[in-house]
Amino acid sequence: MKKYALLLISLALIVFVSCKNKEKKADLGPTLGGFADNSNTDSANWTTIQWIDSVVDKGTITEGDKLEILFHFKNTGNKPLVIKEARPSCGCTVAEKPEEPIAPGKEGVIKAAFDSQNKMGPNHKSIFVRTNTSTGNYNLVFTVVVNKKS
Repeated sequence: MKKYALLLISLALIVFVSCKNKEKKADLGPTLGGFADNSNTDSANWTTIQWIDSVVDKGTITEGDKLEILFHFKNTGNKPLVIKEARPSCGCTVAEKPEEPIAPGKEGVIKAAFDSQNKMGPNHKSIFVRTNTSTGNYNLVFTVVVNKKS
């Protein structure tokens, strides 16, 4: 029960912070996918990234199931890779990014958790990722079909 309460509090906090961040970023200038990015101007620290899986199809699940989705990547550059932000497109998904830089040649994972409660039918969810690469912004996607619990 404590885990469930903690999960609900965490989700509520993420939704609240996400809404506040959208308000703050509304007047920051050009955006990619609705997100402003004015912090990737230091080209001396850019590196490159290879997404091993940036699109994941999780098939079919039953309503109420919770999914873990893993997005693997590799730092293919010669500078440490910093995942600055990993932000889900909605409150039914929580994302966890690596807190430490990923060394050149090493691999890392962005974890996502999806709560399928009240999400029946086809679901197409995305996670906005901001990095210290020349592209800077990436959109990770997962799909899942949620069947009604019988």
